[in-house]
Amino acid sequence: MKNKATGKSYAKIIWFGEHSVVYGKPAIAIPIYSVDVTATIQKATDGHQIHCRYFDGPIDELAENLLGVKTLINHLINLFGAQNVGFDLDIQSKLPAERGMGSSAATAIALVRAFFAFFEVNLTRDQLLKLANIEEKITHGNPSGLDSATASSNMPIWFIKNEINEQIDFNLPTSSLVIADSGIKGKTSEAVSLVHNNIVDEPENAEPLIDHLGSIAETARDALATADDELLGKLMNQSQYDLSRLGVSNQTLDTFCRVANDNHALGAKLTGSGLGGCVIALAKNQADAQQISTALRQAGATQTWIQSFKNYQFSTGEAHDNLVR
Repeated sequence: MKNKATGKSYAKIIWFGEHSVVYGKPAIAIPIYSVDVTATIQKATDGHQIHCRYFDGPIDELAENLLGVKTLINHLINLFGAQNVGFDLDIQSKLPAERGMGSSAATAIALVRAFFAFFEVNLTRDQLLKLANIEEKITHGNPSGLDSATASSNMPIWFIKNEINEQIDFNLPTSSLVIADSGIKGKTSEAVSLVHNNIVDEPENAEPLIDHLGSIAETARDALATADDELLGKLMNQSQYDLSRLGVSNQTLDTFCRVANDNHALGAKLTGSGLGGCVIALAKNQADAQQISTALRQAGATQTWIQSFKNYQFSTGEAHDNLVR
């Protein structure tokens, strides 16, 4: 056992496939290194204390809104027989909640990594995802697994509900992604219901949009592998058009997309469920990314992040999770 150990995870962004993924179409999601969660465990004389932005005190006193985190921590304590091992657990998160960035999954991934590092036990990726799902089931009811898979990954995730959850080849060494927070909480259940109602009430209009979003994701996978950022940008704009027609965009998100494209973005779209949350924009280079970021803040974004792809790993060979990330 170490005196101190750390686990890290990342925000998740859905690049392609929002809403259509619910209907069996593929989605592509990516980890955002610049927006991370760090969990640090340090030995203490006794007790189990947690310190985070939502609570500071004994783990046993965590409130109902943090039941998923509490259940996961208690499971890990039992897994390692650590009932009598005193520790302080500190969680530092850069992720805004309810913005479609996978805040709860990222927290769960960081916690699991920190515990395994603390007790100096190797951790496989399968173990990591299964343990993180303990928290996600409580927080989200019936999670797809996409958030946890992406928050723990070094590469984009290719996802088809109940079928495929794998890392994919990726090659965009000079491009960057700009993420802009609208400051409006995402409305996942409302957006999912809205799309469902559209499919039931107007299938002749909605179903082709769902099919097209799936086709866009297929094309985007090839564009990622061949570094075709111009095509990726066009596909983002097409996705935004389809998502707007499905009714899950709003005036703020539409404005952000227009502002990004007016400032040299290759393409821009909402990410996540919509009706709030974030917009993403693809930039050819760092200079364009800075211009887009500045313009989006001037247009009302509460915060922006720039994710360069030059440090992404381009190999899918990840058999074991690192003890410390």
